[in-house]
Amino acid sequence: MGCQDEQLAKTICDLYEKISKLESLKPSEDVNILFKQLVSTCIPPNPNIDVTKMCDSVQEIRQKLIKICGEAEGHLEHHFSTILTSFQDNPLHHLNLFPYYNNYIKLGKLEFDLLTENLNGFVPKNIAFIGSGPLPLTSIVLASSHLKDTTFHNFDIDPSANSLASLLVSSDPDISQRMFFHTVDIMDVTESLKSFDVVFLAALVGMNKEEKVRVIEHLQKHMAPGAVLMLRSAHGPRAFLYPIVEPCDLQGFEVLSIYHPTDDVINSVVISKKLPVVSTENVGGVSCLLMPCHCSTIPAIMNKKKNMMVDEFGAREEHFS
Repeated sequence: MGCQDEQLAKTICDLYEKISKLESLKPSEDVNILFKQLVSTCIPPNPNIDVTKMCDSVQEIRQKLIKICGEAEGHLEHHFSTILTSFQDNPLHHLNLFPYYNNYIKLGKLEFDLLTENLNGFVPKNIAFIGSGPLPLTSIVLASSHLKDTTFHNFDIDPSANSLASLLVSSDPDISQRMFFHTVDIMDVTESLKSFDVVFLAALVGMNKEEKVRVIEHLQKHMAPGAVLMLRSAHGPRAFLYPIVEPCDLQGFEVLSIYHPTDDVINSVVISKKLPVVSTENVGGVSCLLMPCHCSTIPAIMNKKKNMMVDEFGAREEHFS
């Protein structure tokens, strides 16, 4: 590592030691101070720093930090969603109380612009957001400011998160009619995924590479050909806060655009489109699908065991459908 890399790694490792000793990650003065320091350390854009090439001990701390940040973010959103839903009037009129609301406004505009550019004017009718949480700001910003005739289906595995999120939008006469919440593991959703023009995958769905790729593979199997997958990623030092999604993680998708922000928006945005199956042939009873990738083309083998798993998920999804 160079001097700059070493100093960054030392600063972040020191912050990790302090954060890991906190009794709780729920919002408090100590939690807020430490996470602000962590974000301010990671946010200056520096594409020359590749955190994935740092030493193993730093990589281990990075993986732990991503999980800690995910937990802290969940507590923060739950805290503010509880505050917002306590208002007697429309809670959506008070979203500016959330400290990172402006970041979501910027990110929503960015993602809408990328969608518009890559969909050639097509306006999506149905959007899914996977991992929407108790404060589904991306869906709310897009629905209220950019996609005013679009229906949003928010998926989260946590029933308490969906209860708060549903209550948050219930007083709004427009948004409440276009926003729906489903408490389900997205790995149990199959046929319903075909109905969405665009699927958003939250940054913290899949905390490590293996989990993220597993979700992406599931979406690739069940999304409609031509549907768009929007993913959140991270670049440079910001990868200490969120997982990185590489183009080659997106087998079966064409990567249309990757955007790395240089302002206080932390997440990079990856927009991709599900490709049709290029060729199908049976070799010894095994189905071979050729699924092009932005960076390489490889054959993907779907064996009988995997097909059985898909059938199993479909059976469980009947409760959702």
